[in-house]
Amino acid sequence: MPAEHSSLLGAVGVPAVAAPSAAPAEHSGYGTHSGYGDFARLSYQKAVTVRVLKGLFERGDTGVVDRYVRPELIQHNPLAPDGAEALKNLGSDLHQRFPDAKYDIKRVISEGDLVLVHSNVVMTPGERGKAVFDIFRFQGGKIAEQWNVAQDVPETSVNGNDMFSTESWPRTEQPGPAWLTEYNKKVVTKAFDELMVHKDLSAIDRYYGPEYDQHNPTVPDGVEGAKAGLGGLFEALPQLEVFRKRVIAQGDLVAIHQHFVEAPGARGQAIVDLFRVRNGKIVEHWDVIQAVPETSANDNTMFRTGPKTSPSPITGPVWHNA
Repeated sequence: MPAEHSSLLGAVGVPAVAAPSAAPAEHSGYGTHSGYGDFARLSYQKAVTVRVLKGLFERGDTGVVDRYVRPELIQHNPLAPDGAEALKNLGSDLHQRFPDAKYDIKRVISEGDLVLVHSNVVMTPGERGKAVFDIFRFQGGKIAEQWNVAQDVPETSVNGNDMFSTESWPRTEQPGPAWLTEYNKKVVTKAFDELMVHKDLSAIDRYYGPEYDQHNPTVPDGVEGAKAGLGGLFEALPQLEVFRKRVIAQGDLVAIHQHFVEAPGARGQAIVDLFRVRNGKIVEHWDVIQAVPETSANDNTMFRTGPKTSPSPITGPVWHNA
């Protein structure tokens, strides 16, 4: 499937989306998960995201963009220009060429003004398609910015798990209780920084559960598989640098958007890791990996937060390099 078809479809039905009684304050609600107002806002953001993806790319309904996307949309997909009109044109073109395309949404989480969507995008029925993570930032109740990462789904996996299923208990795609969000976010962020940024393999013993389920198709299952895979990676890439860009969490699910740079001067890879936490330990992992291309249809890079915005929810530093 051509790369330009990787990231912008929708495939789950949602109820009619009513606008909230008051537009959420820009970048409001960081780290707050206690009140009904916050729950309603996060639910609204998730429902709007799915409605836009499904309406535009499965039905060719450009009206959803007019209703739910800001005209000055900041786009980080290197194959898509900025702006709502460009998004409408892309959706119409893809729908005409691939009328049976499906964006099979597996998981949706939201924190603060961000929504993360994990999906299997299939342009033609019968294909394996792509694994895709999309991240959307909301402003004033509408989508203002988008990042995404896409990867071909391989025919086989060394761990026996596909790139989308839930193997850990309970086997649900829905995020766990909201009161766990902040704790789980801190656990995953610390684990990621110690393991990936500082390359300390012993972090796996501290933060990973023995029942760890792996969905990266090239890495064996379990804790020992993770140690072997990452140990070999660190040895092969001694100049590797990993920059954590943003962290999005809801309940027991925590996503990290990162820039993986193999050596100085390399464009590197855009990666989204999604972790599931139970009883304070990481028990499951999904990811999507995409090489950063040499050129882009926009000037925003695949990582940077767009102009005139404050930092999105994140624990720790946000890196602004391209």
